[in-house]
Amino acid sequence: MTSLSKLTELMAALRDPQSGCPWDIKQTSKSISSYTLEETYELLHAIQSDDIENLKEELGDLLFHIVFHAQIANEQNKFDINDVVKNIVDKMTRRHPHVFEKDRDNQLSEKELKNQWKQLKQNEKFSSSRILDNIGHKFPALIRAQKLQDAAAEYYFDWPEVNPVLDKIEEEIAELREAMNSGNKDHIQDEMGDILFACTNLARHIDVDAEAALRQTNEKFIRRFDFVVKQMEKAGIAFSPSQLEQMETFWQQSKSVTG
Repeated sequence: MTSLSKLTELMAALRDPQSGCPWDIKQTSKSISSYTLEETYELLHAIQSDDIENLKEELGDLLFHIVFHAQIANEQNKFDINDVVKNIVDKMTRRHPHVFEKDRDNQLSEKELKNQWKQLKQNEKFSSSRILDNIGHKFPALIRAQKLQDAAAEYYFDWPEVNPVLDKIEEEIAELREAMNSGNKDHIQDEMGDILFACTNLARHIDVDAEAALRQTNEKFIRRFDFVVKQMEKAGIAFSPSQLEQMETFWQQSKSVTG
């Protein structure tokens, strides 16, 4: 078995000022952060695709980035990979008292475990002047919106059922139409954000993960658009605004062919 130390040794060699890779040497945590995010999304795609070989590869790519960031911090005498591992082991041990404490209660229900996790996590956070500041602030906007709504719901600030949420979406669409008529870009962006937020809320109420749903739709769009392109090429039809009706016909066909 190849140990983690082999990977850390490889990373140190890549970063060696005298004999390492020029590209790796000049990188900082900020400069590679976008690549780290890309690897995370590629890992999610492998999981969604149920592709085991790709999953193994993408886990390795993400692990490489974790070691990369840790090596940079180690060179700055901040922390190393061992500190990273110790930190997560300590945190997971602390957040699972029902598993690791001597007088543990391992008969907790799923709801009780969820509440215990939230409370233990909250105890570790620094307080903020605004109650929701720390909720999902490191996540992309769509995921954070769902987490913010979940947090507000704990204070009973939530629609009691789904129909008012649908009404709210229709209300926001009407307000967007008004904003578009005004031509005010800031107002348009604000109202567009309200629609996305309301749609995320709808996903919560029908027990759908908004991020996962959008990823699924992205993949569906790729399949269907690919079908349209291939049918246009097969028919020898050039892409142009005058061919929108024909493209729409192929698009409708794609639904039964590609799913």
